Amino acid sequence: MTEHTYLPRLWRRTNNSSGLTRPRVFVRVYTGPGTLEYVTAFYERLLGTERDMWFTFPEKRLALATVGAFLLVEGTAETLEPFRATDGTLLVDSARAYLERLTAEGAEILDPLSKVPTGSGFTARHPDGTVIEYVEHRPDADGN
Repeated sequence: MTEHTYLPRLWRRTNNSSGLTRPRVFVRVYTGPGTLEYVTAFYERLLGTERDMWFTFPEKRLALATVGAFLLVEGTAETLEPFRATDGTLLVDSARAYLERLTAEGAEILDPLSKVPTGSGFTARHPDGTVIEYVEHRPDADGN
């Protein structure tokens, strides 16, 4: 990953997930430093579609992109390690609503609801042991 990827950047085709009628499921793909553009191009060719999101998460020293159902996460082995235990990501209409449902169902909240570059999110372990990140997208202060 080059140093510029640590600067705050955010680009999305759709910046507000509140209108989703069902969650968007992302399969996570982890990739090493400096490879996000190459991996993104591979998935664009494979799926015949363009990425619809690209952003950095400077606090975690990550760069991310989405292509179709794939969430591509670039970082060093060290910065990716805490995220590898997460089985998948769901983009939802309301993170708070899912947090309430999961808590009522006995899920363990691993990372509390907090602000992330795209809006807010949290991570939960389902009663079956599956670890899922739940995230909602909201426009940033600039409307992106």
